[in-house]
Amino acid sequence: MLQLIVGLLIFVFVFFLIITEKVPSVLATMGGGLAMALVGLLNEEEALEAVASRLEIIFLLIGMMIVVHLISETGVFQWFAIKVAQLVRGEPFALIVLLSVVTAVCSAFLDNVTTILLMAPVSILLAEQLKQKPFPFIMTEIMAANIGGAATLIGDPTQLIIGNEGKLGFNDFIINTAPMSLLAFLSLMITVYIIYGRKMVVSRDLKARIMELDASRSLRNMSLLKQSGTIFVLIITGFIMNNFIDKGLAIIALSGATALIILAKKKPEDIFKHVEWDTLFFFIGLFIMIKGIEETHLIDILGEKIVNITEGNFNFAVMLITWVSALFTSVIGNVANAATVSKIIHVMSPSFQSLGDVKIFWWALSLGSCLGGNATILASATNVVAVAAAAKAGCKISFVEFIKFGAIISIQTLVIASAYIWLRYL
Repeated sequence: MLQLIVGLLIFVFVFFLIITEKVPSVLATMGGGLAMALVGLLNEEEALEAVASRLEIIFLLIGMMIVVHLISETGVFQWFAIKVAQLVRGEPFALIVLLSVVTAVCSAFLDNVTTILLMAPVSILLAEQLKQKPFPFIMTEIMAANIGGAATLIGDPTQLIIGNEGKLGFNDFIINTAPMSLLAFLSLMITVYIIYGRKMVVSRDLKARIMELDASRSLRNMSLLKQSGTIFVLIITGFIMNNFIDKGLAIIALSGATALIILAKKKPEDIFKHVEWDTLFFFIGLFIMIKGIEETHLIDILGEKIVNITEGNFNFAVMLITWVSALFTSVIGNVANAATVSKIIHVMSPSFQSLGDVKIFWWALSLGSCLGGNATILASATNVVAVAAAAKAGCKISFVEFIKFGAIISIQTLVIASAYIWLRYL
């Protein structure tokens, strides 16, 4: 009982620090994980095992961070955004739609944090050119990034955790969560049009300025663009074919990253500076903390409680995971939620195996975490990064402003997700 109380206190204190931003989140989770080890909730071997069991996630992220950084050096993201703006001839709502499509698609196959970091400043620039408030542009892209991230295994760190815990492959997510991502995206566009799109009016002179922008000036290194584009296509092909070639996602990503560094003739030390080490160590600390919580048997208790609440009703259990995941995500973030609820699913599964396909629990967790990630600034790392990037570009988004719009999108897409899960699986 004492261990349970100590573990809970550490866990709650860590997320208090993250929510209030008293200290950087990486120091909060690393400190929490190490504190659990120091007070004896787990030993060094167990702490290292918690990280070792998820090394595929860590190395996959490293590989993709390197590839995405090298792609970003070419300026192709900015080039594409300007071309999209010119394609719609400066029509603001059409511009929001196409920028959001770009964001969602990129987020599905790249890291959505990196995608939004690249897209936000460009979107603010284009909004200002059209004399429009940047808020609808940025908020729609944030929502699109989280929705797009739900489509694939590599679209969001949450998906990597779920894929690892549920033993799910790249194609599993394409088949099961990508259709829901498309429905959620369509719902997002309709809502944005109703709230903002109908009111957007731009003069002919302002539209002409967009058409005068020279997109080609954004492209900085055509040789690197060809190299990185080729490697990226090979990596994605490898991910899709992994069920047949069985090389592992981390090996494929790291192989592509290494090959690209060699082809681009970059110094490794220069490239490694751009790996988001704070994100990686955030995960390491989180994995150790979740292992510590496991050792207190809290997850067993929660799993049993959910089994008791549902009274063996499989359909109710699936819906409960979807909405509880979304609620937890809005408070502690989708990564922490996925890591915690994954353990609860492991506890619950044996009780429901005879009643239905327990793999549905993982899809419920995936959609609950990713779509719930739109509710608050704290619900997703993407949100935090985007709001910070917007502030640097002169567009400040408060917590209240975010939740007023984000909660609407989150709730309506979760309702659609519930219907999707019910009609497809139950």
